[in-house]
Formats: sequence, structure tokens, C-alpha cells
Amino acid sequence: MRVVVAPDKFKGSLTAAEVADAVASGLLGVALDADVVLVPIADGGDGTVAAALSRGFTAVPVEASGPTGKPVSATYARHDHQAVVELAGVCGLDLLPDRRPDPLGASTYGLGQVLAHAIAHGATDIVLGIGGSASTDGGAGMVQALGARLIDEQGRDLPHGGAALQNLASLELPGLWQAVGDVRILVASDVDNPLLGPRGAAAVFGPQKGASPTDVSQLERALAVWAERVAEATGTDLASRAGAGAAGGTGFAALALLNAELRPGIELMLEWLDFDRVLRGADLVITGEGSLDEQSLAGKAPVGVAKAAARAGVTTVAVAGRSLLSGERLRSAGISRVYRLADIEPDVEKSIANAAALLHEMGRRIASDWLLDRA
Repeated sequence: MRVVVAPDKFKGSLTAAEVADAVASGLLGVALDADVVLVPIADGGDGTVAAALSRGFTAVPVEASGPTGKPVSATYARHDHQAVVELAGVCGLDLLPDRRPDPLGASTYGLGQVLAHAIAHGATDIVLGIGGSASTDGGAGMVQALGARLIDEQGRDLPHGGAALQNLASLELPGLWQAVGDVRILVASDVDNPLLGPRGAAAVFGPQKGASPTDVSQLERALAVWAERVAEATGTDLASRAGAGAAGGTGFAALALLNAELRPGIELMLEWLDFDRVLRGADLVITGEGSLDEQSLAGKAPVGVAKAAARAGVTTVAVAGRSLLSGERLRSAGISRVYRLADIEPDVEKSIANAAALLHEMGRRIASDWLLDRA
């Protein structure tokens, strides 16, 4: 029997690789001869670099500016001319000092620094995951770090942060274009929001990053100025493009100024991991994440895995800390059964603390239910 174990992380508990290891150890404790293939995955948010490292990429450490400018130790993944970079690991919400939001001042400058490092060291194909951002700066900080100049009416460089964009008078882009050159950037994002308006970056995602109603209005005005100046500099207005509002508008800057292609996160990651090839000859796929809920159905990793497995005619089961979806909803997503840690340990704190052991037990149960009678 050949089993592909392809989970996402259990946020706040285990990485995707740790989840896969725990499940596999349980499987092999029962189905001794099973051929188990581990494929930790991510959908563009935190864990994207870890997924690349699990596939043989090399970790590249780099010092960069965190979301509020405080230095952080970031890592991207590298193999030959390919690199994988994730926003969350440089200027994401989890890196805010003391977890205190800074909706007006948080920046993507550090993300640009990491991209610049990868490009300077030979990367010509970059996968960029932009989930989990702390900022609403339209990706302005990112392009500043890559060589663009954002200038106010007095000829001074703008400070970082979304609010500062309301004072933007002009852009100088030759430095950016020289730095990026012909580098191909694929952006993994599950967000289809535009940059501006009631579904835009400020209105929808600003409050999640600590923005008050007044902050949201200020950021909306600033992003409108940013979009106008970028359109003037490039001759193209992409503010209404689906995905431009992703990661506080980082999607907009990637589209308009880096000539990037935006792709659904899990779709891009599975393609990049050559997941269809991995599925060949498989008898069972095991996926999962900490919580299976309505958000999972909106393009999250486990459902993406299940859909890919269904196309290959392979049954999928899932492990999860909890599942809030009915059996019918799960089956419609391609998941035949969910093994919930909550069924063994209902105490959430204990479940999180003992997730590896619980997942090991789930692996044993899956082997008994799905492998032994088919061997």
C-alpha cells in the first residue's frame, strides 16, 4: 500500500513536517510494509518556506526589517535558480513587537529586502507567499527595498507604512527595474479582493490588523494616491485587478511593479511540488490542518490536496484538531473521513500540547481502518 501524507501545519502547535512525521510513525506502527511518502504542504502563508525545505531546498538566513522596522531573522528557501519567500516570516502579524498592531506604520520593506537578497544571489524564479501580513502599505515598502524611490512634494523619500502614501508625489522606478530585471515571480495568494473600495485591502483586512474606522479611511485615501501614482508611472491601472488587495495591497505592487503572476496559493504550491506525480500509484492520501471549517473550503490546503487526489482517483482522509464541517460538506470537498484530535482529547490546551502523540494515534487508527483490510 502506498500512502501520501500531505498535511498543512497545525497552527500554534506543529509544523506541517511535524504533523506528517507524527501521522506516518503511527501508520508504520500498524501497517509495517506501507510505502509512506511525506509531502508537507502550505498554501502561501506561514509554512511555505518550510514546505520547500522539506523537499530538499536549502535554508538561507537573512537579517531584514520586521513589520515595524525592528530587525528580524528571516529565512527563505533556495535551490539552484529557484527561491521560495514568505511574507509571514519577515513582516507578518506574528512578528509584531509584543503583538501590538501598527496599522498605519507597518511595512513590507523587509519582504523587499529578502527578495533583493535572493535576486542578488542568482534567483531567477521566485515563489512568493503573501499570507499573514501585518501591513496595509500597498506593497510600497517592498518595492522601496528593491530600489524604487517614493518621493513627496519636497523631493524627500517617503517613510515606511501605509499612511505615508497619502503624501506621495512621484515614483522613480529605474532602480527597481534594474534590480528585478527578468526575474519571474509567482505570487501564492487565495485573496481575490481589489486594492480599493468596500472589498479592498483597507476596508476588509485593515480591521484585522488593528485599524480603527478612522484608520481605515486614512489608509483607503493613501492607497488611492498610491494607485494613482503607480498608474501614472507605468501607464497601467491595476488597482481593480482581482488579488490586488491581497496582503494589504502587496498583491497590487507585485502585479503592477514586479510583473508578477498571482495564483491560488494551494494550486501553485501543489504544482510547484509536482503533486500529481507524487499521487501516481497512491492508494490513500492523508491531509489535514488544525481546524477544518468554512475557511478550509475557500481554497485552503487540505481541500486543495483532496481535489487533486480526487482527480487522480485516490481516496482522501484528513486529520484535524477539530472539524466544524458536516460529513456532507466534507465529502463534497473530497474528504471521505476526518480523524479529530478532539475525539481523543477534548481539552484544547492539552490537545495542542500533545498534538504529536495524538496524531501518532490517529495514524494507527487510519492504518487499521484503511490499510490492513486492503493489504
